[in-house]
Amino acid sequence: MSAALLEVEDIHTYLGSSYIIQGVSLAVPAGKVVALLGRNGAGKTTTLRSIMRMVRPQRGRVTFDGRDISALATYEIARARIALVQETRAIFPSLTVEENLAIAARAPPPPYPSPYTGEGKGGGGWTLARIFDDFPALAARRRNGGTQLSGGEQQMLAIARALIANPRLILLDEPSEGLAPLIVRQIADIIGTLKATGMTMLLVEQNFALATEIADEVVILGKGRVRWRGTSAELRAADDIRHTWLGV
Repeated sequence: MSAALLEVEDIHTYLGSSYIIQGVSLAVPAGKVVALLGRNGAGKTTTLRSIMRMVRPQRGRVTFDGRDISALATYEIARARIALVQETRAIFPSLTVEENLAIAARAPPPPYPSPYTGEGKGGGGWTLARIFDDFPALAARRRNGGTQLSGGEQQMLAIARALIANPRLILLDEPSEGLAPLIVRQIADIIGTLKATGMTMLLVEQNFALATEIADEVVILGKGRVRWRGTSAELRAADDIRHTWLGV
């Protein structure tokens, strides 16, 4: 089994007076995809935001590649090569596709072993040219502003903007949310291709079929706590767990 690139240990996070994350622990092995599933309000997005220190856990530790990043600012965590694709997509509406990408572009890290960088089949890291090769829909819209893109194109841009920062870990928050089935399939294919290159990902997703198709491991949250963990195959066979904590 791959060593954990990301480890979350017993984090507790309040939002105001609400106790949202109640001692969550999880690990994301290098080169693997872990899906974080649960009903609405289970604490999935807050877990991602706690990892990035966009909200501050009151207790617990987050370790990235053996380094304790619990006390770092959000921008320092991003510099450590963790990228977050937010559910809101957070596209800069006044900038073109190319400008949205250029503002996030960052040189590749030193040559870590393949599973760490996601460069096993691409090589050389992510550049603007490679983004436009792999995302032809964005290439065709490179001069268009963020508000001129469809929901699917905005999601592709959000993922591409994360990639061009050349991260070692991507956190994906509901990448299929609000998209038509055909576009969901395209997004799933994009994430599957990234997985095939060895990119490490923590995926929050309501689409059960998409999540279990892609994920190597699954962690289920319920009311701010980890209720189950195992493989996608084990979850598909666990009817009681799916019904109780996912409603599927």
